[in-house]
Amino acid sequence: MTLLDEVVGLLAADAIPHALIGAAALAVRGIARSTFDIDLLTTDRRVFAPERWAPLVRTGATVDIRHGDAEDPLAGVIRITSAGARPVDVIVGRHAWQGRAVARAEPGVDAPPVVTAVDLVLLKLYAGGTQDLWDVRELLRGTDAEALIDAVDRELRTLPTAMRAAWSTARA
Repeated sequence: MTLLDEVVGLLAADAIPHALIGAAALAVRGIARSTFDIDLLTTDRRVFAPERWAPLVRTGATVDIRHGDAEDPLAGVIRITSAGARPVDVIVGRHAWQGRAVARAEPGVDAPPVVTAVDLVLLKLYAGGTQDLWDVRELLRGTDAEALIDAVDRELRTLPTAMRAAWSTARA
């Protein structure tokens, strides 16, 4: 059993909604981009409770719980590491649209649920980094780019202006 399997098992046991994001979600969408860690998204703040992670700590894992401050775009991050395993980051979103992304996630094949392509684009636009915009461009090279563009356009109407600006940059 991998560290990811253990983390997902703990989240599922407590009915904490979560979804695969980041490079691993891109890989599910056919875009190869390597990072060493695996990212999961949730908006459920129960993940901040240290006792939630006690079973992993008892097996030798290290759990670093970091809360975001009022200025942080995230509520926080829980970084879970274990010798010889790929680290898992549980990203804790603070916005309702991030919760909707988790709720819409599609079942993974032998994997946790995976955010939809639309929500992956939205998360990348929210992060707004150079690599994130490259990832969006790669997603737009897919076979159903027009449907993806239309869906992102619809979602962006109610989201932060900075995300709309990043979308314009990514599409240029």
